[in-house]
Amino acid sequence: MTHIGRPEGPLSPEALEAALRRIGAERYHNLHPFHKLLHAGRLRRGQVQAWALNRYYYQSQIPVKDAFLLARMPTAELRRAWRTRIIDHDGDAPGTGGIVRWMKLAEGVGLAPDYVTSTEGLLAATRFAVDAYVHFVRERSLLEAIASSLTELFSPGIIAERVSGMLANYAFITPETLAYFTPRLTQAPRDADFALAYVKENARTVEDQAAAMAALRFKCDVLWAQLDALYFAYVFPGLVPPGAFVPEDHAADPAAGAA
Repeated sequence: MTHIGRPEGPLSPEALEAALRRIGAERYHNLHPFHKLLHAGRLRRGQVQAWALNRYYYQSQIPVKDAFLLARMPTAELRRAWRTRIIDHDGDAPGTGGIVRWMKLAEGVGLAPDYVTSTEGLLAATRFAVDAYVHFVRERSLLEAIASSLTELFSPGIIAERVSGMLANYAFITPETLAYFTPRLTQAPRDADFALAYVKENARTVEDQAAAMAALRFKCDVLWAQLDALYFAYVFPGLVPPGAFVPEDHAADPAAGAA
């Protein structure tokens, strides 16, 4: 006898992919109110700065979590495929890579580089959420760790919205400011295709498939929690916690629009 709602047997690889994509459709952070405000041009410059500052910490920890994952991979084939992710973010020479490009974004919206890299103004909730993701990848099974990266299936759509919306709605945003996102339009689909193929091949039991879907839900929660923290601190009610970045134009006013 099966539990209500529990499948009698494992899903086919195609059905598993469909289930994973439904998770993104329901939980990906393109649905978050802060994301919608950002893309619609309804944030003040200081609120955009807070987003760039806090998102930097997430960007900086991506190669860290990937290094933990790489060290656990049992074959050279897997390691060769996965290490491109680290190069994409860290670069293969000084002045290259996604983290450097994110720093140009932070500078472009008016933040001092040393302040950004210090993470002194980071929201505590941002640090907790990102550190939880790194811990998850380090401690969970290889299947779960790889499945947690599948938010990349949904990133091209949010990148397209972000770039077009921010360029159209903020006078202080230029194409050079958003240069981080251009390579991600090809890198993210490449990485997502590899991770999805791995999960479909290796999640064959009901238990493994449930674990893979739970890992993707967890990663969506990590991204959502970061925007929850930004919304609470910088939009409404606008309560910036002690020690966190306070924009010059900060106001606890949910209706305040872009300057």
